[in-house]
Amino acid sequence: MSTPTATVWLHAVSVGEVQVLRTLIETLESERPDLQLVISVSTDSGMDLATKLYAKHPLFFTPFDFSWSIRRALRATHPTLIVLAELELWPNWLLQAEKAGCPVAVINGRLSESSLKGYSRIPYLVRRCMQTIDWVGAQSQTYGTRFEKLGLPSTRLTVTGNVKFDGATGDRFAPEITSRKEYLGLKDEHIVYLAGSTQAPEESIVLGGFLELSDRFPNLKLILVPRHAERFEAVAKLIESSGLPWARRSTSQTEEVPPNWRIFLADSVGELRWWWGLAQIGFVGGSFGDRGGQNMIEPCAYGVATCFGPNTRNFSDIVKLLLEEKSCEQLEKPEELRPWVESMLVDSTRRETMAQQAMLVCQRHRGASQRTWDNLQRLLPAKPISKP
Repeated sequence: MSTPTATVWLHAVSVGEVQVLRTLIETLESERPDLQLVISVSTDSGMDLATKLYAKHPLFFTPFDFSWSIRRALRATHPTLIVLAELELWPNWLLQAEKAGCPVAVINGRLSESSLKGYSRIPYLVRRCMQTIDWVGAQSQTYGTRFEKLGLPSTRLTVTGNVKFDGATGDRFAPEITSRKEYLGLKDEHIVYLAGSTQAPEESIVLGGFLELSDRFPNLKLILVPRHAERFEAVAKLIESSGLPWARRSTSQTEEVPPNWRIFLADSVGELRWWWGLAQIGFVGGSFGDRGGQNMIEPCAYGVATCFGPNTRNFSDIVKLLLEEKSCEQLEKPEELRPWVESMLVDSTRRETMAQQAMLVCQRHRGASQRTWDNLQRLLPAKPISKP
């Protein structure tokens, strides 16, 4: 193995950002094997997933944003480029990188309206931070304009689109999906209703509606995927109290899934993208609570008839696009979820039309990863000339 010519430091806050880095890391591994990649995260769940995906690269938790700790990390890694996924402003990190002469890029950049207002309260510091960033690939023009309002020079901005459209392939025949289908014993006559990235009290809402529908629709099965691992046990107790046959992912090594299961708890981290490939009907969580929604691109790419609640501020541009294309539905109140699922079960034509439209929309919006790579290459050191 040849000695790396330079190092790229890639940072992801948590699980979502770790997934965003996937395509870029694969491209770097393929196109620039001369570069060493080091990857940092900020959360335990992010580290768990990064360990599964990128174990061959050095992984570490991001140092606290103190000047001395950032300087120490920069001396240890000596990066020639820092890549931040989506963006959290780390003033000392950005300023110390500038002093070290290391360019900083933001990929899949997004900036919510609330973040814009918050950062605008400290205009001098934020403008100074923005001036240290060498390039931002924004998910949309709306986000790009917000970056400019905070002081990012327009010459350092490109609207690349959302990388998550590229990460969601929509391939239901991928080995990771077919193996899970076999593991759960799913047949063609089964209809899977999946609630993904849920937070309290969404599991109770979903489960209550499912119990009302379960007798009428005996082929309907529910998969619950809570957002946070620390809530797995609480959700397990909730499912146990339903009285229906159920199983859970965490016991897959020691227990077989009963063939008559009606509810499955996917108590694992980083597998949601594969569970979505089993579903026909989906609810995207974090949208009846205060979190601001979760990624609805993945179920749409698989052709899942998808709905979510009213609180989707973290994905406002994506939601607007999907709703305009009539490829999903937004519900205003939790009480609307059970009737919506029932309507999807009763009217299969409506369900399949929505699913097909969702797949087409996702296919049309791919390409952000390539645009991101085209721009990042100019910030990388020159590729060494191969010896004959």
